Amino acid sequence: MKTLIGGVAAAVLGILGLILWWKPFLQLLAGAIPFALLSGGALAIYLGVDELKDKWKGKEEEFGVSTAGKEEAEKYKKEAEELRKEVERLKAEKEEKEQKKKEQEKKAEKEEEKKEKKEKK
Repeated sequence: MKTLIGGVAAAVLGILGLILWWKPFLQLLAGAIPFALLSGGALAIYLGVDELKDKWKGKEEEFGVSTAGKEEAEKYKKEAEELRKEVERLKAEKEEKEQKKKEQEKKAEKEEEKKEKKEKK
């Protein structure tokens, strides 16, 4: 609520200020517009030159520098293939361990059955 009241008061004072000081406001505006245009133009020139530099660098890369990117891509493809092979190897090892564990459990169960049969006799 305080913000609303403050906003209304600022708007009313702003309107009164424009009415009372209309001519000085126009003089200030007349002095500020050329400065704003000059600043905006300078910024646009700077950004345009920077964009041109980027385009020129891009054309240079098309004529021979881009081979480094292809070499890098090949390097990463080889690395990915090696990692896939390692993952497959680890999966195979894990399956072998699980099979051995199951076999050991079966052997242990058979031994327990044999012991139980001997105890019953």
